[in-house]
Order: sequence, then structure tokens, then C-alpha cells
Amino acid sequence: MEIWVNPACSKCRSAVRLLEETGAEYTVRRYLEDPPSTDELRDVLGRLGLEPWDITRTQETVARELGIAAWPREPAERERWIGALAAHPRLIQRPIITADDGSAAVARDEATVRAVAGRGR
Repeated sequence: MEIWVNPACSKCRSAVRLLEETGAEYTVRRYLEDPPSTDELRDVLGRLGLEPWDITRTQETVARELGIAAWPREPAERERWIGALAAHPRLIQRPIITADDGSAAVARDEATVRAVAGRGR
């Protein structure tokens, strides 16, 4: 399993701590330093069952600069959103955990982290 983290984020640090507590085997990806490609984002979105606007941090400074809040949230605009996430990884909601069973989750709470950790064994 892999967890995408921003080390400055308290929810990310908490999720990593919970993975440690559960004994899960995982790798950490500092996605601000090692941004996901558009293909990786498409894969993770498919695993999450979400659209790119569902995992976009619209309150980030760069989001406001890009005017993302006004972008249409429709299939025809999907690639535009994915391109923005790839170009500006700070916009990606965190932490995201991808489990070995092919699932993924935006793991912002303890129950979600523990559920994904259980699937990753």
C-alpha cells in the first residue's frame, strides 16, 4: 500500500502513525516532491470512484489564482481538472491511501485509515 502525504499536514502524520500502529506495510509518497502524473491521477480517481473536483483543495492559494471554483464540474472538463492537479499537486486532497487490493481512500479520519490498513494485509 502507498500513502500520499504532505509531511506538514497533521492528518497525514496521524494517518502514518495509525498505519504504524496497525502494522500495515506501506510506502510513503511525498506527493509535493514526487507529484503524480496525469495517468496516476486517473488511476487513483478510478480506484476512489471520484472525480478530480472531488479531491481538489479549492481553498489553496493556487486554486484561487486559477479560478478553479468557477470551473465546470462536468465530464468534458475532467482532463482540465486532472491537468491542474498534476501541475499543482498542492491542490490534491490528502492523505490518499492506495491499498494492495486495488481500492483507495481519502483517509482523513481514523476509521478510514484503519479500514484501508485492514484491506492492505
